[in-house]
Amino acid sequence: MSLSPAFFDYLKARQHLINQALTRFVPRLSGPAARLTEAMHYSLFAGGKRLRPILVLAGAEAVGGEPEPLLPVACALECIHTYSLIHDDLPAMDDDDLRRGKPTCHKAFDEATAILAGDGLLTHAFRLLTHEELEERFPAARILAVIRLISEAAGLFGMVAGQMADLLAEGKKVSPEELFFIHRHKTAALIRASVLAGAMLWGATEESLEKLSQYGWKIGHAFQIVDDILDLTGDEKTLGKPVGSDLEKKKATYPALFGLEGAREEAKKLLNEALEALSPFGTEATPLRDIAYYVLERKL
Repeated sequence: MSLSPAFFDYLKARQHLINQALTRFVPRLSGPAARLTEAMHYSLFAGGKRLRPILVLAGAEAVGGEPEPLLPVACALECIHTYSLIHDDLPAMDDDDLRRGKPTCHKAFDEATAILAGDGLLTHAFRLLTHEELEERFPAARILAVIRLISEAAGLFGMVAGQMADLLAEGKKVSPEELFFIHRHKTAALIRASVLAGAMLWGATEESLEKLSQYGWKIGHAFQIVDDILDLTGDEKTLGKPVGSDLEKKKATYPALFGLEGAREEAKKLLNEALEALSPFGTEATPLRDIAYYVLERKL
């Protein structure tokens, strides 16, 4: 099995849909707030692949839901992801000058503006998760459950804790368990939440949600492993930032612990496990299957 022929058309159409929605749901303000929203839009539209918001829509499709009513949720996930990148790039964190081939937010503006742009995106994400369009379409209990899911994935039970663990691990020899914690929290938690959010709003069964949860964890881990591999084997044009930055900073990565071949094998194993989790679903889950292949093949 491999990517379906129509996948890149699907990907392009979904990216276009999400970009239109981001323009609508994330306003540009005038007056004193103009610089803030300019910085927010600068990073939001810096060339991201929109993986997390597309997963929101694809997860819903897998259980028979419609994607368009979920656009506020999809945009919220992209806002959270973008805020995390802005803050990760700051001198106090990873101290990166380039992101997707462009100057990072704090380089294009300044550190204070970058911090506030990240704060603005994170806070606005939760405004979108309570958007009137969602309130009109879905039961309040489901919306509340999705807010809880995303809060946990983005905060101290997920991404923020993973970033802290990642920083603490720099320059140290970590165990496989410590590396798993970093990957699970920093990257996989928000990807899993993206897969589940749309399906939850459309009222998916517990059995379906459990399988989607397994899929989300697997591709989330694979995504981070492949990122680690690409930092060593990719080229600067593809990465949009200097190659070898993880190695230079002595970060905890899968290749550092298990070698490049061990990392590649683990990524492939996770892909197969993700596909197995989707075995109860029919053709409605084809986009999710394609995304699993895309996570692996786009970089390896």
